Amino acid sequence: MPWLPDLANAAELARQHSRQVGYSDPAGQYLSALNSGHARDLEDIWSGEVVVHDPHAGEVRGHRHLRQFMSDSRKMLERRHARVERGATIVTPGRAVLELTVHLEVDGRMVDWPAAVVAESPDEESVVFRSYFHQGTVYGEGVVRPAILGAAQAHPGDVVGRFLAALDAADVATAVASFEPDGSFSPPTGTYRGTAELREYFQSTLAEGGISLENCAVTDDGVRCAVEYNCVRWDGQAVKPQAGIGIYERGPDDLLATVRVIDDVPRPGR
Repeated sequence: MPWLPDLANAAELARQHSRQVGYSDPAGQYLSALNSGHARDLEDIWSGEVVVHDPHAGEVRGHRHLRQFMSDSRKMLERRHARVERGATIVTPGRAVLELTVHLEVDGRMVDWPAAVVAESPDEESVVFRSYFHQGTVYGEGVVRPAILGAAQAHPGDVVGRFLAALDAADVATAVASFEPDGSFSPPTGTYRGTAELREYFQSTLAEGGISLENCAVTDDGVRCAVEYNCVRWDGQAVKPQAGIGIYERGPDDLLATVRVIDDVPRPGR
């Protein structure tokens, strides 16, 4: 029948449009799939392999496991009356990082759960998603996330690099001086704002030795910089490599306005 080819063309155009949208906002497509609970939203865009690295579920690979993971994640969000708020996006060729705040119920009260999603495409048909959140907020403390990336020759420059070097050297003065006067640092334990609070926090955190991070991937658009890392040493003690992400936002004076750290790394002996 004459309209059948037109129908097929329209379907193909729709698929092409979905791919274009997915390529321009891959982390957003991952969020959309979580909200719907349907892995097909991702599989229609990336016909090759879709892999997810999740702090709680681990590595998710293959259509069946991906669909189960999306369904389970959606049920968890519904059960906790969750609402997901998009934050800033950092986009560089081949990789995108999306910040999120999940408002959800924990022990009968609503809390804010910071998270981040990294989307990386090795080719046009495949995608890898790496999600980051502090598992202790929902699943209880004491859960350690192993490394998911190997160390790489990824070294952020300017104030981000100076701050990370200060952490490694337990240099409190340089760490504090890396921030604007009203800058803030947000590890999983809370938020510390302003020079006085930052100094008190870093004096306590670095009192027994530095924090050494292996940089695995750096995504930097000039304003915001996301560093995926493995924590390998704290308080002068080697620790089993554990994955995390730090998101650094520069202020107008090329100092740090905000830093958000998302991981499950426990301080040795604490």
